[in-house]
Amino acid sequence: MEEKIPMTTNGYDNLTNELKRLKFEERPRIVAAIEEARAHGDLSENAEYHSAREQQSFNEGRILELESALSHAQVIDVASLSGDKVLFGATVRLEDSETGDNHTYKIVGKYEADLEKGRISLLSPIARALIGKKIGDFVDVKTPKGEKSYEILDVQFI
Repeated sequence: MEEKIPMTTNGYDNLTNELKRLKFEERPRIVAAIEEARAHGDLSENAEYHSAREQQSFNEGRILELESALSHAQVIDVASLSGDKVLFGATVRLEDSETGDNHTYKIVGKYEADLEKGRISLLSPIARALIGKKIGDFVDVKTPKGEKSYEILDVQFI
């Protein structure tokens, strides 16, 4: 039995849109580039041809990856969740016990994670430490820079 991949509604929509773009925009563009490069003659020394084939390989691989992820998706509507307990989809505000700095993270699926946008994967060490905890709880997280301690200040489902 295949394992389900949790993702938010927004994450599912983003992957679906990327898949459509790769199939219906990128794929035809790459095929046209390959055909044009073939018209230039000798393929063994044709850099444009090899570049287009490499793009095609990457594009087709990504299409397969997205199709697999979407077919195993367990879409979770975060707006329907509530409470003060950290669950998948929660936006959690933390305070670093050592520095007093505040950090806000949204716990999302692995395909949606983007640390620069404050979205961390459910599989990350900090998310795994937070799951099941409540506002006011302290969590210890092992990071590459050593162990960090955080207090959960707020949990929202937005």
